[in-house]
Amino acid sequence: MPAPEIAQAALPQDHAKTLGHVNLMVDTLIANASIDEQVLRAITRTLLATSTPSLAASFTAAARSRLRQTNAKRIASTNRLFATGPDGIHAVPTADLGNVLARVRSLYGAGMGFSSIGQLSRVVSATIGLKWQREGSMADILAVIDADICQAIQSCKEEIVGGRVADLAVARDTISEIWASIEQSSRDVAVWGGEFPFDKTAQSIQYWRI
Repeated sequence: MPAPEIAQAALPQDHAKTLGHVNLMVDTLIANASIDEQVLRAITRTLLATSTPSLAASFTAAARSRLRQTNAKRIASTNRLFATGPDGIHAVPTADLGNVLARVRSLYGAGMGFSSIGQLSRVVSATIGLKWQREGSMADILAVIDADICQAIQSCKEEIVGGRVADLAVARDTISEIWASIEQSSRDVAVWGGEFPFDKTAQSIQYWRI
């Protein structure tokens, strides 16, 4: 027997607005399923994979709406994204960087490529002035960031095709900003003889025009 719909009058006003017509049992599942155990992830992937494309479109639209409400374009500070390693010379990534990258992936995964590019530009800029070893955690994460930027660029292109870019001038400024960060990184790494970590991004963005 289907679980009864939530009676709006029985809930506080804000809670009622938030839940809308979500089934009470379903809401209980959402509230108690552990993200750490990947329960909701598995359920969501199965639902989207076995449903019509329109459901995936509605899902990403709802995700974009929520992300916009949480100040998606902002990074509080880039000062703690990297730290000095045990040798006192070379940089290493921090947990704060991991949190920022998770947020960035949520953005470009939801189709908010330009918002994610804005944050990734600040991440690239935060590497300028740092040195790192050719092998190790820093080199590994920079390769990952390079791939993230390429994914974000693809998301930007889809954002344009989907007609979700309200201001092309702002979009161009965002691309100019990431390109400037990439060029500055290239010059900086050349000074201390390091290996430039953003080759794929440079190739992806060099001839892209909006």
